Amino acid sequence: MPVVRPAEPVDLPAITALDARLTGEAKAAYWQSMLERYAGGPPDRHFLVAESERGALAGFIVGEVRAWEFGQPAAGWVFAIQVDPKLRLKGTGSALFEALIGRFKAQGVTRVRTLVDRRDNLILSFFRAQGMVAGPSLQLDMEL
Repeated sequence: MPVVRPAEPVDLPAITALDARLTGEAKAAYWQSMLERYAGGPPDRHFLVAESERGALAGFIVGEVRAWEFGQPAAGWVFAIQVDPKLRLKGTGSALFEALIGRFKAQGVTRVRTLVDRRDNLILSFFRAQGMVAGPSLQLDMEL
């Protein structure tokens, strides 16, 4: 089972490289900003990493507790998760998700939410395997 811990600035190169490998986009400035805002930041923000048995980055997850959407009660939001493809189906994603959920529960949150692309079967399958189902909200979109 991977070791899950809070992300640190030293993790930035590995986080950026994993994300670039999976998305095809290098976003070093974005991940630098995310680390600054979420790693070691306010207690309602979380940036966690999983390490493989060899100490290499196996994946990461980012989320926060927020309650500002149209008067909705506080909920934990997951808005980024990536796992090294070589380590998928070995518990890394579940370990990250469970660690984040544990932090949300410790903050008194009783609901977790996320947004996914309905065509992304991989991430949909992952979140469904974690017990997530369609929620009561409806995302609205408008192309500009």
